[in-house]
Amino acid sequence: MTSLAYILLMGQPASSTGGQSNALITFIPLLLVFVVFYFFMIRPQMKKQKEMNNYRTSLKKGDKVITTGGIYGRVYEVRDNYIFLDAGGDVRLKVDKNALVKDPSTDEQS
Repeated sequence: MTSLAYILLMGQPASSTGGQSNALITFIPLLLVFVVFYFFMIRPQMKKQKEMNNYRTSLKKGDKVITTGGIYGRVYEVRDNYIFLDAGGDVRLKVDKNALVKDPSTDEQS
């Protein structure tokens, strides 16, 4: 096998000079991938989670809510980790605050 074919198949030949700079150049794409993941996936998800936590802690009696199961109702009573949901008629449900998905007033249909 010729030395040119060997270099193309195996990469650049190891040299004694510039070993530090090659290691740095090798990690730059990995660092760029992490930065892209952070700004396009991790950061928006953290922002959305923070908004949901603020929404769940700011609930008060009479607010309209939707559960993850699709139950629409109004908050009847608020406790630390759960609420009592008035689903209409004589139906009152005890629902964990983490099961509340969104504010229905942001829907165009409500």
